[in-house]
Amino acid sequence: LSTPQIIRVQSPDGVKRITATKRETVATFLKKVAKEFGFRNNGFSVYTNRNRTGEITASQNKSLNLLKIKHGDMLFLYPSSPAGSSTSSETMDTSVSQGLRPVGAPQVVEDEIDQYLSKQDGKIYRNRDQQLCRHGPLGKCVHCVPLEPFDEDYLNHLEPPVKHMSFHAYIRKLTGGADKGKFVALENISCKIKSGCEGHPPWPEGICTKCQPSAITLNRQKYRHVDNIMFENHTIADRFLDFWRKTGNQHLGYLYGRYTEHKDIPLGIRAEVAAIYEPPQIGTQNSLEILEDPKAEVVDEIAAKLGLRKVGWIFTDLVSEDTRKGTVRYSRNKDTYYLSAEECITAGNFQNQQPNICRLSPDGHFGSKFVTVVATGGPDNQVHFEGYQVSNQCMALVRDECLLPCRDAPELGYAKESSSEQYVPDVFYKDIDKFGNEITQLARPLPVEYLIIDVS
Repeated sequence: LSTPQIIRVQSPDGVKRITATKRETVATFLKKVAKEFGFRNNGFSVYTNRNRTGEITASQNKSLNLLKIKHGDMLFLYPSSPAGSSTSSETMDTSVSQGLRPVGAPQVVEDEIDQYLSKQDGKIYRNRDQQLCRHGPLGKCVHCVPLEPFDEDYLNHLEPPVKHMSFHAYIRKLTGGADKGKFVALENISCKIKSGCEGHPPWPEGICTKCQPSAITLNRQKYRHVDNIMFENHTIADRFLDFWRKTGNQHLGYLYGRYTEHKDIPLGIRAEVAAIYEPPQIGTQNSLEILEDPKAEVVDEIAAKLGLRKVGWIFTDLVSEDTRKGTVRYSRNKDTYYLSAEECITAGNFQNQQPNICRLSPDGHFGSKFVTVVATGGPDNQVHFEGYQVSNQCMALVRDECLLPCRDAPELGYAKESSSEQYVPDVFYKDIDKFGNEITQLARPLPVEYLIIDVS
């Protein structure tokens, strides 16, 4: 019974691991929690469930063993007031400025579409198979039982096949086990050294395993936050393309619209574009520069009154091929690139500015619904619109200033090396060598296809 055990405690600031024994009383354990999180007195409450049920109080005078709290369990801490923590006032100010959940808030308010989809059944219902089903009309068997929204075989057999499940289907996958997601926490990746480590001098003089960020192995993301992009009518896009038709220079705009349900994919989200706002910019035939926009806040305010919000950005990459036929060059394909490293970094920056509010994340946000649309030449040499997002791993690398574009190869990025000013964790990706073996490569340079997610 005296064997040490680790109890995880999740708070709005993140998850901490507390060492305790089974014989330890609740009062002793709560003192350790207060010390670990930097609380004075009783400025917090600890619960066994995320929905604030099963409170653990010092007055219970019981051991952790009697309360059936065992090694590996997750408890949930909520500050009683922002003043309860020595660091909470500072954290609250930065949280509010970034549009995140303030410390001490009971829970975040998710977007309407997220609230709606979280209440939906999401299962894929199938009719009784006349040949394979041997039961009556009210029975169910393996051939007709409803499928889960994350079923890979079903998604792969859709036309066209779906490579990325929807974000809400991904959440169902995480919360669908026997523990019903009791241990699920969507933690954001950090590439920065944790502050406040007092056992050694600050970087570059010292670093330890407690404050050192983990190495990152890039994986192709299995889910996407937005599954489809739709323009309300063709005139929105035509009006935007007129600038290139008249000048030959590239152009950029912000997409304003709303998020709705995309019914072609289980629990899918669609970004419906109602307007394009073109900010101050300098465009040439092969470059774009966004200038500071004094009207940005006014535009957002007007859009909000119309029930619209900023859902993405769009830019042109068009080169005329034959002016008599009106054709354009087909330049973005599997032999070149779909998004350049510079465009991925710009998209990651925009996505970090527009975080996706999420109740399952200790930070109150996870990923982003902000989309990227490229107007470029298609295989038929006509103007095509291609939709993308960048992965959450790319967002983290961009946010913590770890990713650079390569000057001479637009399809390659470069993970920065550590310097005396900044520690950068190692970034790897997996590739197949000429013998068919899977090998791990250092992301210097890095093919940006690992960071891109297609959006139809």
